[in-house]
Amino acid sequence: MAEMMFGGPKAPGAPGAKSPGTHAPQGGPDGRGQEGLVGFSMGGQVGGGQMAGPGGVPGGAGMAAGDLVKNSSSRTFMADVIDASHDAPVIVDFWAPWCGPCKTLGPQLEKAVREARGAVRMVKINIDENPDLAQQMRIQSIPVVYAFSQGRPVDGFVGAVPESQIKAFVKKLVAMGGADLPDSPIEQAMEQAKELMDAGDAANAAGILAQVVQHDPANGIARARLSRALLAGGDAKRARQALDGIGADKLKDPAVATEVNAAKAALDLAESASAAQGSLDELRQKIAKDANDHQARLDLATALYAAGNGDAAVDELIESIRRNRAWNEEAARKQLLKLFEAFGPTDPRTVQGRRKLSSVLFS
Repeated sequence: MAEMMFGGPKAPGAPGAKSPGTHAPQGGPDGRGQEGLVGFSMGGQVGGGQMAGPGGVPGGAGMAAGDLVKNSSSRTFMADVIDASHDAPVIVDFWAPWCGPCKTLGPQLEKAVREARGAVRMVKINIDENPDLAQQMRIQSIPVVYAFSQGRPVDGFVGAVPESQIKAFVKKLVAMGGADLPDSPIEQAMEQAKELMDAGDAANAAGILAQVVQHDPANGIARARLSRALLAGGDAKRARQALDGIGADKLKDPAVATEVNAAKAALDLAESASAAQGSLDELRQKIAKDANDHQARLDLATALYAAGNGDAAVDELIESIRRNRAWNEEAARKQLLKLFEAFGPTDPRTVQGRRKLSSVLFS
């Protein structure tokens, strides 16, 4: 009997622990979270053998797409998962037809596995048809995903997670198996567009991103970046339309939500800049005459951002906050937070700006 065990207390989101977006198996446990060690054993009733690729070669590149994802059972689990995981990591998706989150997670997992081109495989277990296996694995809610490598469980999660997290999960397993996951054509195009944007070539970046969106209309990150590229090219109307095509379900993915919120903030700032009264010189002259002219300082900050001088825009807003934080219902602070959102959470301007803001607020 081969004994495989996950050690340590169950953290939220760990395999076997109850988490949001999961369903307790019908007729199964009462759904209470599991504590302590979670172990499961593969007894003699599980079949042997090994899952092989074309020509009897186990796994690897060259496997047909249909061989990468398969249904399994208690009888074939040993061959399909334990033995096969010695050739390549195997993801096991425990699901049931009545489980709503399973219907979302399953196709996303399959897509990520096929994109890995044989570097990782996937096995699907219907717990209604294999209750003995679900009991051995101590599964109390689904969907549950385990990853096996070298005959042992190495990772996993519970519940329907964002697609970006699924891709990271698969990429980690591919690396664990000693392979290098190549970028998909869409990922390559997205990277090329990013490089063009960084180089100031918004027009060509927008052209590439438009092709990505045409190929994958549901790609929220591509749409958000297309919006930024169009806005940089002066086409605010089409930039707004690019965002309108993003479904609400995509915004549940934090990676998508971050990109979309940044694009929306950039659009709002662009609209504010067009409404700002006066040129940079005129606004600076107003502030020189009255350092407490907060509207002029707000307009100056917005105009500086539109001119590509984000650092100076941050400084003007922080100065306004320092002088009178409460002015116009904290308009300067709200505008500053919108700048941070447009920059992105890891942008140096955001990091340094937040430090300056904290210094002013808590001095």
